[in-house]
Amino acid sequence: MAVNHFFQNGNGIGNKNEAKLHEDLIIEGLKIFGHDVYYLPRTLVNQDLILGEDSLSKFDDSYLIEMYVETTEGLAGEQELISKFGLEIREETTFMLSKRRWNDAVDSYHTMIKEGRPNEGDIIYYPLMNKFFEISFVEDQEPFFQLGNLPVYKLRARTWEYSSERLDTGVTDIDSAEDQFSLDMLAHQFMLEDGTGALQLENDSVNGDKNYFINEEYNIQTQSTYADNLDLDAAAGFNTTDTSDDILDFTERNPFGEIWLHSNNS
Repeated sequence: MAVNHFFQNGNGIGNKNEAKLHEDLIIEGLKIFGHDVYYLPRTLVNQDLILGEDSLSKFDDSYLIEMYVETTEGLAGEQELISKFGLEIREETTFMLSKRRWNDAVDSYHTMIKEGRPNEGDIIYYPLMNKFFEISFVEDQEPFFQLGNLPVYKLRARTWEYSSERLDTGVTDIDSAEDQFSLDMLAHQFMLEDGTGALQLENDSVNGDKNYFINEEYNIQTQSTYADNLDLDAAAGFNTTDTSDDILDFTERNPFGEIWLHSNNS
């Protein structure tokens, strides 16, 4: 007999059982040697049907899943590169994840642009390095039909070049990238004037306080105890009620000290 009777290369008796055992061992290995990452599916907002891109795409969801990083000796790619546009960081890596785990953790909860598999253009956030990677290619036939099964995806990814996309995943470490790097002018637009004539920024601060561009009710004395000169004089020990010391006497030759007296004595 040419093939093993118990492991029949995916054909005949034991096909489903052996394939499932093989996949279970791979998932266990990924959970042992892999890392927790966040998978961010891209949502198209205004796709250009000619160029096939969307400059207004957003990321509203994130899914925690384990992946194995194949480039164990560091990130691959061209690394740091000086081009005519300045310094570019072109780092690449490959993430491996189980197809079954991806279906259970991501595909079951999110409607993908292309259903049934990870999509090119989606983002992987790697918390250990605090880096974002954009999927450039999804390899679904490597390793090639072991036991007649294709249990994993290999996601070839490169460093993501952020272009003011909206990040609203609910994960602070991810969403803070938008606040730090976004160049979207609409994030700093004004609301209309309120009853006092103040111009308020549309987005409030983290603690919920209102942010004003122009605040007509602003009172500096409520912000600083020394805003009033009388308070400042009183704190310095001056008698603000007695006016006798308010006149500067210019009859002295030098109000800062009679230097000539010291020179004559010496």
